[in-house]
Amino acid sequence: MLKQFIDKPVLSTVVSILIVILGLLGLMALPVSQYPDIAPPTVSIRTNFPGANAETVLESVIIPIEEQVNGVEDMDYITSTASNDGTANIQVFFNQGVDPDIAAVNVQNRVARANPLLPREVVQAGVITQKQQTSSLMFFTLVSDNPEYDATYIQNYLNINVIPALKRIKGVGDVTVFGAKNYAMRIWLQPEKLAAYDLMPADVTAAINEQSLEAAAGSLGQNNAETFEYVIKYGGRYKNESQYEDIVIKALGNGQFLRLRDLAEIEMDAEAYSVMSFTNGNPGVSMAVYQTPGSNAQEIINDVKASLSEMEQRFPAGLSLFINFDTNDFLNASISKVVVTLIEAFLLVFLVVFIFLQDFRSTLIPAISVPVSIIGTFFFLNLFGYSINLLTLFALVLAIGIVVDDAIVVVEAVHAKMEEGAKSARKATHKAMEEITGAIISITLVMGAVFIPVTFITGPTGVFYEQFGVTLMVAIGISAINALTLSPALCAILLKPHHQKSDKKKGLLKKFFIGFNQAFEITTGKYIRSLKFLYRHKWITAVIIFGAVGAIIWAAQNTPTGFVPDEDRGMIFANIELPEGASLDRTVGITDELMEGLDQIPGIMGGSMVMALV
Repeated sequence: MLKQFIDKPVLSTVVSILIVILGLLGLMALPVSQYPDIAPPTVSIRTNFPGANAETVLESVIIPIEEQVNGVEDMDYITSTASNDGTANIQVFFNQGVDPDIAAVNVQNRVARANPLLPREVVQAGVITQKQQTSSLMFFTLVSDNPEYDATYIQNYLNINVIPALKRIKGVGDVTVFGAKNYAMRIWLQPEKLAAYDLMPADVTAAINEQSLEAAAGSLGQNNAETFEYVIKYGGRYKNESQYEDIVIKALGNGQFLRLRDLAEIEMDAEAYSVMSFTNGNPGVSMAVYQTPGSNAQEIINDVKASLSEMEQRFPAGLSLFINFDTNDFLNASISKVVVTLIEAFLLVFLVVFIFLQDFRSTLIPAISVPVSIIGTFFFLNLFGYSINLLTLFALVLAIGIVVDDAIVVVEAVHAKMEEGAKSARKATHKAMEEITGAIISITLVMGAVFIPVTFITGPTGVFYEQFGVTLMVAIGISAINALTLSPALCAILLKPHHQKSDKKKGLLKKFFIGFNQAFEITTGKYIRSLKFLYRHKWITAVIIFGAVGAIIWAAQNTPTGFVPDEDRGMIFANIELPEGASLDRTVGITDELMEGLDQIPGIMGGSMVMALV
């Protein structure tokens, strides 16, 4: 069978071209990310209990939900937080490899069991259950330098005009808003007036719910021998202050009514005052964009930027966009650096092979085989659902030095046969392949066996090693195919018997090769003499082995450990915690001092964002 590839080089060429085409198709379809998706599937449960403090939220909301959700299928662990603004947030983490969609459905079913146990206000506000990505692609802020537009206005503008458009972008999993609250009708009750009229806040709430509501009013004239049927429309919930001011609380007699404006001050403002955010000293609302699993981070960020650039042209006067953090900047720098390393490695391998073989035709064979193996690997990466990331690219860099060996073995074997007197390169190739085919297959199986155990590691660490190991195994496998098909065919075509070769190397190149060969022979002689010395003094070899083992053990115990290396992205997060009970105004004052200090630090580019929470 292998003789067919040697005698019919077109067949070998077609196989290699097919591998390259499939690899290029996989390369165009592969997503690009910094690291593999190692974060475990996470489902977020969020709700709000208006007016409740953290302890009340914990006991009346979080505990009932946790009791029902705990133990859901494939769950790893669960965390929860409660805040004094009535917000409850529960994170459910699942084992690696669990389908996030199925996990979200299972959690939703468990949350439905807890709904009857929750306060009525929480059920009315809604309990939101959704899958969540833990790593954000980018942060950006909409900033206002117009005094007419505060953070609440910006939040409302984002909810209507920006966030829906961003969520429709392919690959965007969620857009989270920080630092502001939506518009709400705020009713400030006056306790002394409530006491004068013998009322309680619950009475006011009941009156509002009775008169400001969405109702199905029905229709008139159905099946009543009428010419027309009339649909009755109801105005629905009130939308402005005057409507709320006219709400009747109770009848006072003599045709007089107590209205809401008699008991309270009413204004349209932020839903809560627990958060204030500033960017470069101006009101601003920040957002984070999250991606869906397996999506292309670079493509998503580019699409988000294009959409924001288009929407920015329609922003009201005084609103501007400020990008706080963009993963693409670091991702592009990292990927491009690895790609440059990949190209440098290929050129160095080509140069080393040329120096040792000292024949351009012989060097051309591994120079053709290596790109075929590397490019073809991308097809299988796409087939396995991997991505182009630092781990897979690093594996390809390492693979260059491994896959070139197969081609070199074939070339050297053919040269050996021609030195023994083979009359043609084709006959020499046939004889060489009869001898080394088994060796090539054995080398491939041994190299594959080295990385097979890596694929069985579980957890987030296993994701890293799996993609690294599988990438290497695929590249080595394709290299073996090339060594059995393409490389022999190229040897039969390109190489010439030694008696037909003429030394055309002249000048500096010839002098370089003569000097290199002499130096290599001298180095080889010294190496052989050192081996003889070590053979006569075997105890030195044992000392070297034990010393190396001891050095490895010492280095393993003293070298700092970590999962992902720390890398400088040019961004610093600072957290300031004030004593318990500190007011928002006090927090804002401290953050203002922080902002003033940041402005004095040289090297800060773009600006700073400060968010105060209570």
